[in-house]
Amino acid sequence: MAAGDMASTRLGAGRQHLRPLKRRGLVLLRLTAIVFAVLLFCEFLIYYLVIFRCSWPAVKTPADAGGLGTPEPVLRVMFLADSHLLGAVRGHWLDKLRREWQMERAFQTALWLLQPEVVFILGDIFDEGKWSSSQVSLGPNPPSSLRECDPAGAAGPHPGGTHSVLDVSAEPVLRTCPDLRASSLSLGSVRGRQAWADDVGRFWKIFRHPPHVQLRAVAGNHDIGFHYQMNTYKIKRFEKVFNPERLFSWKGINFCVPGTQSPADCTGGPWLISCPCLSFVMVNSVALEGDGCDICSGAEAELLEISHRLNCSREQEHRPQECGDGQRLPASAPILLQHFPLYRRNDANCSGEDAAPPDEKYTPFKERYDVLSQEASRKLLWWLRPRLVLSGHTHSACEVLHGAGVLEVSVPSFSWRNRNNPSFIMKL
Repeated sequence: MAAGDMASTRLGAGRQHLRPLKRRGLVLLRLTAIVFAVLLFCEFLIYYLVIFRCSWPAVKTPADAGGLGTPEPVLRVMFLADSHLLGAVRGHWLDKLRREWQMERAFQTALWLLQPEVVFILGDIFDEGKWSSSQVSLGPNPPSSLRECDPAGAAGPHPGGTHSVLDVSAEPVLRTCPDLRASSLSLGSVRGRQAWADDVGRFWKIFRHPPHVQLRAVAGNHDIGFHYQMNTYKIKRFEKVFNPERLFSWKGINFCVPGTQSPADCTGGPWLISCPCLSFVMVNSVALEGDGCDICSGAEAELLEISHRLNCSREQEHRPQECGDGQRLPASAPILLQHFPLYRRNDANCSGEDAAPPDEKYTPFKERYDVLSQEASRKLLWWLRPRLVLSGHTHSACEVLHGAGVLEVSVPSFSWRNRNNPSFIMKL
């Protein structure tokens, strides 16, 4: 009996010991489930709940008014600005991870829910484009692993003349060694000199999009530097990534509204074509310094050429002889896209939740730094006569009327580093 009592006592004590363990396991499981649910909601589902409330503006057509007209097709366009992807100099890895995840989820959710046809980014895509270099130093005796990455001879002489440099953003190099920019090769100056390629790769990961969506960008001061930092190399490097023919050449991007033209009437594809539909003029506003530098003079010359083509397109019946028989731009006024806003004194007249905070509204803007100069602003309005102007740079939203009632909309920043309520603009 004594032995049996002792066994029963031990068994009972063992069961009592297991009960707290089971309780702890259940508590731990519940805490894990709660943490997972919070993370799932705050880092994924919240974007769907917020962006689901967005809708495209309503467009009134003759059919809506009871007329005999047919509903007019529209072009769904989304405008972003100032994503400021952090680089190797000032960007902490945790800050990069957090901000880029937020932008990626917001952009990908907007693409899925809103299904825009065209996305424009109005400058300052990168935060350190004015500093970063895409050249990798190969050294006097480069290893075979790097020599194999240069089958087309993309490497050129180093300015010092002692060794070669390799542009890791060059298409042949990326095609041969796609992982070069992510490698940890200990070649002295490789880290930092491949910062541009790293930034570009992260950009395309965040802003990836299906083939039927067009993404276009204009340059900002953080992409190519302010006027005193800007040079041909930085401009060409930016153009190489974002299609040179449609950025700094001052050529209009003509988007044919789907359904208004048949493919046989247009050239260049079903989305980006030269038809009398809708014209976007994308401006390198950093080059509008007006000091006669080579880049600025070239930009103004191309601007005058576009102005001439726009004026000729408006002459439908009595086309001047000097216009020639070249392909016409749309007869309607274009939409002007740029990074720097047109000249305004401050944001005092801006309102809304996306406007600048009250303590910043009355801060005077500095010409050629915060906004374009008055002279450059007058030239753009006079030469192009746009129907609408969209800009970025200030990180806050604003609507301003210029001249003869031309509306300018400043797009707020898309980055949580710049504001607590980043956003984008939708236009039809």
